[in-house]
Amino acid sequence: MSIQVKNLKHIYEKGMPTESVALEGVSFEVEDGELLGIIGHTGSGKSTLLQHLNGLLKPDEGTIVIGGVDITAPGVSMVEIRKRIGLVFQYPEYQLFEETVAKDVAFGPRNLGLADSEIEERVREALELVGLDYEDMKDRSPFELSGGQKRRVAIAGVIAMRPEVLILDEPTAGLDPKAHKDVLKMIEDVHGKTGNITVLVSHNMADIANLSDKVLVIDSGRVVTMGTPEEVFSKRDELSSVGLDLPPITCLTEALRERGFKIRETILSVEDAADEIAEYLKAGGKAEC
Repeated sequence: MSIQVKNLKHIYEKGMPTESVALEGVSFEVEDGELLGIIGHTGSGKSTLLQHLNGLLKPDEGTIVIGGVDITAPGVSMVEIRKRIGLVFQYPEYQLFEETVAKDVAFGPRNLGLADSEIEERVREALELVGLDYEDMKDRSPFELSGGQKRRVAIAGVIAMRPEVLILDEPTAGLDPKAHKDVLKMIEDVHGKTGNITVLVSHNMADIANLSDKVLVIDSGRVVTMGTPEEVFSKRDELSSVGLDLPPITCLTEALRERGFKIRETILSVEDAADEIAEYLKAGGKAEC
């Protein structure tokens, strides 16, 4: 399984006075098992790109090949594509509607025409994957849950379809710090256990830096750069030019380097920063105030 996007172009309101180009010449690849982080300021084209990956939008130019299938080709079954590609929109808990958690998570699998035993297995599996106990949660109303739990249930509804590609649009938006941390851990666990391709859009640079195998930067509908988190977040000036900053811990360690700390460049995690600073001080380096 892989994703190949080539020369994607999308125009909103084509031929109208209000015509606008949302994507232009977008090309990139994601390999099997990778987690791709996508960053860009509001209006950069991130959500438009995600909707192309799920087949909700068709490009004016270019192709998207997922698992060897060109989903932009005429006659391709979008029903089959959406079975393979799960898209979790921002604030997915607003789409919860069933009277119990189990029924809500079962909605997608039931529409596949699966046997009741298979549906129950998928619901149990999906809830456990997102860190919720099946027996404890199955008969509860989703509307009585906390914000973080609602978010997990909504994501479980997509996971229960067993997609080969899981796309998450701002999955931690609006959550308190604990729920934010819990959902991030859940995404990491689900990705690790399923081994599927995961595409994550976030405005939180620290989340993208810590979770992603690759990072795609998009601005005004065009790809600015793509690479490992270390490669992308080493380009401070380039990111700044499109309104993006480094992860907070990277900003801190860069400031320390400017003050004479002999620590390595582009540190992306708090743990690595602590180790680097401790080693520097242990070796006789001085902290400047």
